[in-house]
Amino acid sequence: MSLNSQRLHPHHSTVMPPAPAARHYERLLQRCADLPPARTAVVYPCSIAALEASLEAAHLGLIEPLMIGPRATLLRLADEGGLSLSGVEIEDASDDASAAAKAVSLVKQGRAALLMKGSLHTDQLMHAISASGTGLRTGQRLSHVFAMDVPTYHKPLFITDAAINIAPTLSDKRDICQNAIDMVRALGIARPKVAILSAIETLNEKIPSTLDAAALCMMARRGQIRDGMLDGPLAFDNAISAEAARIKGIQSDIAGDPDILLVPDLVCGNMLAKQLIFLANAGAAGIVLGATVPIVLTSRADSAHARVGSCAIAVLLAQHAASFEGRAPQ
Repeated sequence: MSLNSQRLHPHHSTVMPPAPAARHYERLLQRCADLPPARTAVVYPCSIAALEASLEAAHLGLIEPLMIGPRATLLRLADEGGLSLSGVEIEDASDDASAAAKAVSLVKQGRAALLMKGSLHTDQLMHAISASGTGLRTGQRLSHVFAMDVPTYHKPLFITDAAINIAPTLSDKRDICQNAIDMVRALGIARPKVAILSAIETLNEKIPSTLDAAALCMMARRGQIRDGMLDGPLAFDNAISAEAARIKGIQSDIAGDPDILLVPDLVCGNMLAKQLIFLANAGAAGIVLGATVPIVLTSRADSAHARVGSCAIAVLLAQHAASFEGRAPQ
């Protein structure tokens, strides 16, 4: 994301160079330019990188952070990193579990419109979000989407699910697919194209993901999955390359042009996303869907650009949801 020195937090000691994969994230920032900052519960940001990312998102006008964690630790880390928490509200919480529980409670009280993961483990945060009675579950299945900015691909690419659902069933995949379609539509793509991945592009009863792919396509034709175009099974090469599909004799309106890649399971999705990040220099924003508010879910290894991109997507999703309720995001 192209962030220049004038827009960086004034306490940054150095200017981070633009990420090579930045063009799509820059457009996200432009779309957020006229939106008010969303009140965001930043859960246990007990690392300099987590503090810096939330402060940078605040400086860009995306969020108004509400830090939740041990006050003394946050102040010490800010001092060590040359960051200022002046004017930032801090809710004291002694450890990661209590911070996650408090963040969920603040959202339920209406004091925050977004959640942002700090330096705690994903499982700890998701446990609080998923808790029966006290969590943020809705009727939708929780699922994760990587919004990828891949230098060699011609448009944003969304990968799901690579972080929440370990071995999804056919029913789970239907929900994961619908969540991703709804998200991409909220970002401005009217009828997203979904490529359902497997190892091969033909049906094979020994490879269950090929059967799931065919079933999902039929579910879309029967209206059980709405507002998207689906094709599968597709191997990765003929999903991404129209030429690869042509060589194999595959006739598809999606091959070479998918918006969404629906992976067979978490392992496949996680490996695919991280291969693109570390071998193809892609940027990756992470969002959890299906809760009462969007959840910014980033890795401790993510760049500041990826964290800010995640915030921008979450803000746009919150704005889209609020527009249906006739209110502005908090």
